[in-house]
Amino acid sequence: MDDCNSFPQAVWVVNLNHEIAHSLQHGRHNSVTKLLSYFHLHMISDATGETLLSAGRAVAAQYANTRAIEHMYPLIRTEKQLRAVLQKIDEQPGIVLYTVVDQKLGILIDTACSEMGVPSVSVLEPVLNCFQSYLGAPAHRRASAQHVLDAQYFRRIDALNFTMEHDDGALPLDIEEADIILVGISRTSKTPTSMYLANRGIKTINVPLVPGIPVPDVLFSAKRPLIVGLIASAERISQIRKNRILGNAEDFINSDYTDRASITEELSYARNICARNGWPTIDVSRRSIEETAAAIMALRPTNNN
Repeated sequence: MDDCNSFPQAVWVVNLNHEIAHSLQHGRHNSVTKLLSYFHLHMISDATGETLLSAGRAVAAQYANTRAIEHMYPLIRTEKQLRAVLQKIDEQPGIVLYTVVDQKLGILIDTACSEMGVPSVSVLEPVLNCFQSYLGAPAHRRASAQHVLDAQYFRRIDALNFTMEHDDGALPLDIEEADIILVGISRTSKTPTSMYLANRGIKTINVPLVPGIPVPDVLFSAKRPLIVGLIASAERISQIRKNRILGNAEDFINSDYTDRASITEELSYARNICARNGWPTIDVSRRSIEETAAAIMALRPTNNN
């Protein structure tokens, strides 16, 4: 693994036409207001590459004025496959992240990257070394070791099937089988949050709260599931709804569905239901799906995590 500090910085790319037009519009003829840096980010994995993608994007997000051009190379397990990838990296140099358990392939990546003058980082190696040091035993290096058809895998599949069958209030009679129930008005991220939780093996039902439409009685008598209300600001929901129906008739865009006053009433209705029943609420206005799911998970009893 090479030291990233010893390599040239990314080349600055500026959209001059856009910047000049922006400056002229605001009376600034001699200024350029924003620079964007683009760089190639190569990710080599002997499995699906999910770990690399998450790590790479998490770090790239810390640099507001840069954009990563992502190149993903999954299931790279032979020297022949790897050399083809290295040829592509040589054509478009950039940062190289990799997760390969075969140490020979790892050495080949580091050596080739050093010769090309680009940095390379083994994302899992420091973690493996830490585990080995603490546990006093070397790891059994197996590609895709986390992707096995075990009980946990089938639990996830079962949760995904259950969650899809119970989307948007469907099949409420077997509500006690759920681990989590999400309630909220339209466009509070109930469905994507449900699917994210299901991918963690958590059976999730989402139920819309609509003024004038009765909430299923079984929801009030549910004992086993954790019920959480999702809310957001009226401004945020209005914007999402407008984007959702973009391209439809103007009279629909201007209807109560996107009207902030009407949305405020919907939110008040949802908050009152949650308050009366002691259901916790989470404001998703500035949360990603992952952050919302983490907040929900934190509300679960410890023995259910």
